[in-house]
Amino acid sequence: MFRELTRKNKALASEECFEILKNETRGVLSVNGDGGFPYSTPMNHFYDEESKKIYFHCGKSGHRLDSLKENNKVSFCVYDQGFKEENDWAFNVKSVIIFGEIKIIEDEEKIKNITTKLCYKFTDDEEYIKNEIKHYLSETLLLELTPLHICGKKIKES
Repeated sequence: MFRELTRKNKALASEECFEILKNETRGVLSVNGDGGFPYSTPMNHFYDEESKKIYFHCGKSGHRLDSLKENNKVSFCVYDQGFKEENDWAFNVKSVIIFGEIKIIEDEEKIKNITTKLCYKFTDDEEYIKNEIKHYLSETLLLELTPLHICGKKIKES
């Protein structure tokens, strides 16, 4: 069902893909939007190593959520910061693309647990995290992405 990479020599090992998902803070989530057009938005995420699922927090309304209610199939792309080799202009970047299905989670306890873990990717400021949870938990949905296919590759932008 899912295509293989054309340039197999650029493929990342599974372990590298999961490290990128775990360590990078943002990616781009693409849903099937209005009129058959893709709708893509940058989002921060939390990769749960135990369940092998990817979580996003979002508000309770909007284009993305309307689209997911119509079709829960998505793709999510994450890439690392990249690097330049000495005396070279081109970046070397590793990217991961996930194809999967999203389920909307409305259970407040699970939202609190996962969004707290997500916050710790950005800050260790416990007061800030407690304040965010206190003020925004009731307005937050959790999206749970179950990966059906994951692939990664390394490229040099030249």
